[in-house]
Amino acid sequence: MILCCGEALIDMIAEPTVSGAKGFVPHSGGAIFNTAVALGRLGVSTGLLTGLSTDMFGEQLIAALQISHVTTTHAVRSDRPTTLAFVQLKDGHATYSFVDENSAGRMLRPEDMPDKLPGISALYFGGISLACEPCADAYAALLERHGAERAVMLDPNIRPGFIKDQTRYRTRLNHMIAKTDIIKVSDEDLDWIIPGPESHAEKVPLLLQAGPAVVIVTKGGDGASGYLADGTEVSVPVQRVKVVDTVGAGDTFNAGVLAALSRAGQLDKPSLRALPSNSLRDALEFGAKVAAVTVSRAGANPPWAQDL
Repeated sequence: MILCCGEALIDMIAEPTVSGAKGFVPHSGGAIFNTAVALGRLGVSTGLLTGLSTDMFGEQLIAALQISHVTTTHAVRSDRPTTLAFVQLKDGHATYSFVDENSAGRMLRPEDMPDKLPGISALYFGGISLACEPCADAYAALLERHGAERAVMLDPNIRPGFIKDQTRYRTRLNHMIAKTDIIKVSDEDLDWIIPGPESHAEKVPLLLQAGPAVVIVTKGGDGASGYLADGTEVSVPVQRVKVVDTVGAGDTFNAGVLAALSRAGQLDKPSLRALPSNSLRDALEFGAKVAAVTVSRAGANPPWAQDL
C-alpha cells in the first residue's frame, strides 16, 4: 500500500445562489487528499495519514475517501475543527484564503505518528502540511522513523505565504529531501529551493546530489522533465485538452507517476536507484495522461481507471 501523508481539507468554492449572490460550497480537497483519491480511483492500494476532525466536514472527507477506495485507518481523529480553504477562481486559476488555526490537521504532533506501518511499501509527502507547524514536524518525524525501508516521494508544492520561519522550513525540507527517492517540483519550486541565476539544467544536479534518485520538474503547459542520477533526462509534453481549471492537476500527475511505477514493480528503493529511462518516461506520460483528465473537469476530480 502507498500511504499518502499530509493535508485533507475543505475547499469552499464560490458559486452563485438562487438569489444571485455568491455563496461558498464545501468540496473535499487538499493536495495530499487529492493524490490519495486519484491513486484509489486508479485502482492502487492507498491509505491516507492525516489529522481529521469528527465534525461534519471531517465526516465529509471520510466519506469521499471511502468512495474512492482510500483506506482511512491511519487517520488521526480529533474534535478540533477541519481546515477550510476559501477558493476564488479567476481564468481557471485558484487563489486561496485559509482558516487553519488549531485545526485537526495542523495540530498533529510527532507523538501522534505510528510506531509501525505494517503493509506500507511507499510513502508520499507534500503540500502545505510541510510548512504549517506543528504538523510539519510530525510528518518529518514520520519520514525519519519509516522512510529508510520504503520508497519515498515528495512534492513540496511550496507556497511562500505559508512559511512563517524560512530558516526552519528550509532546514526541515532539506532533511526530508535527503531521505527522498523521488522529488517532484515545479520550475518555481526549483528556483525557491535553489535560489540563484543558474539555469534549471544546472540546478537539477544539485538537487540530485542532495539525495533523491529521481527529480521531476513540471513546467505547466510545457510538460514535464525527469532526471536520473546518471544525468539522463527524459521529457514529455502535456496532453492537449480544453482546460476548465487547473485545481488538482499536479496532485493527479503525482498519482499517475506513483501508479505507473507501482504497477511496473519499480516503486521501491533499489528499483528507483536503478530506474531505466524508458520506465521514467512511461511514468511521466501516465502522469500527464491522468492530469489532462483532471484539468478538463471542474475542480479536483481525478479520473477513475475506466475513464482512461
